[in-house]
Amino acid sequence: MIKDYETLIIGAGVIGNSIAYHLSERSREKILVLDKKFPLSGTSGSTQAWVWVHNKNPSWYAEFSMYSAELYPYLSKKIGDVEYKRTGGLSPFFNEADREKAEKLAEAYREIGIKIKVLTRAEVLEKEPHLNPAVAGATFSKIDGNVNPFRLVDMFMRAAKKQGVEYSYYTSVTGVEKKNDYYIVKSTKGIYRCKNLLLAGGTWSREIGKMLGINIPINQLRGQILVTEPLKPFLNYTISGMRQANNGEVLIGYSMEQAGFNRATTLDVIQETANLAQHYVPAIRKAKIVRAFSGIRAMPEDGFPILGKIPGYDNLYLAATHSGVTLAPLIGTLMTELLVEGETSIPIDRYSISRFS
Repeated sequence: MIKDYETLIIGAGVIGNSIAYHLSERSREKILVLDKKFPLSGTSGSTQAWVWVHNKNPSWYAEFSMYSAELYPYLSKKIGDVEYKRTGGLSPFFNEADREKAEKLAEAYREIGIKIKVLTRAEVLEKEPHLNPAVAGATFSKIDGNVNPFRLVDMFMRAAKKQGVEYSYYTSVTGVEKKNDYYIVKSTKGIYRCKNLLLAGGTWSREIGKMLGINIPINQLRGQILVTEPLKPFLNYTISGMRQANNGEVLIGYSMEQAGFNRATTLDVIQETANLAQHYVPAIRKAKIVRAFSGIRAMPEDGFPILGKIPGYDNLYLAATHSGVTLAPLIGTLMTELLVEGETSIPIDRYSISRFS
């Protein structure tokens, strides 16, 4: 038996769920979300979950991230407490020669309305006394922060289900084909027919695209994260590579490795991560590490999100990117606008997959 839906979304990570929730606010048509495993078992559940804006280049990409960060307070009121904290973000540098680069970044950001301060050593240590006294300075932005990714995805799903969205977990897609004005999606749990098909498969985007003869240039980039025992609050801000969670645990991660879908942790990277953390915050050396895990980023070949309609295919849409936690509120909003209205309130032409042609 073939089941019919208006819109089918492949992928129940933070991006797929944000789109499902936002779309269900605007449409009363049937929506189905498929996931090969269970939400949060992939990238969205293996992240430091920064909501990070500053230090992103070029400035238009930072502006895009800023718009998304600004949606978080309102989103939290709509779907429930996702433990969003706008802590402010610090990106330290330890060489005075880096100050000129930091000043250029701040100048470029001022032109798009993002306020960044370039701090002196004294100003950095006043804000974050536990940082290494050898720090030369830092860039600082008030808009950065973090969120609880488990609560975020769970709240998206709860809100979407209340609005009629259906989910099918542990459902691997085995084939996709275009037939006339609809799509046929074959899976391990059945066959589905839909008018609109939205690909939000994250790290698996390239594999899904092949089913339609489309090259989606998404690669896998592993990141390993250390988690300390709960500590008394001592970090005031989200620091590039490090943050303290509500329960006192400190999450530490800097690595980017080409390891395919291999989510193993490795001793060499764990040691490098611990050493870098101690360089940033010397007092952390006394903390016990209770856990190490890794996540796989969905990394477009040029580093920027791939969003919008896929040229040459009616009603076929794509949302694939890293920084999914930061960008989820905005991408959910814009992709919904595209499906419902045929256009977006913020131009997304530069994020089209056609740029890779």
